[in-house]
Amino acid sequence: MSESGALRRQYGNTIELNGEQEPYEILAELTVNGAPYAVLQSGSMQGEDAIEVFRIVEGEQGSLQLETVEDDDEWEAVAEAYDDAQFGSDDQP
Repeated sequence: MSESGALRRQYGNTIELNGEQEPYEILAELTVNGAPYAVLQSGSMQGEDAIEVFRIVEGEQGSLQLETVEDDDEWEAVAEAYDDAQFGSDDQP
């Protein structure tokens, strides 16, 4: 499967999604519960401080593709991991 940073190596810092008019910036690639994810943000989402979470999957011939995360718990786990990576965790040891 993909190693960290593989999506950026394939697409650069931005990616265009089918059906979307504006490109998304790749904010982060991280692994949560053993699965690789990408955290993306479009220019219009920046003002709202909103993000999108996608699962990174290997497509035909090893190319990387994105799958929408439908499960709310899975989405929240990735978003929380992203927040922790960006801002540190509030959890005390």
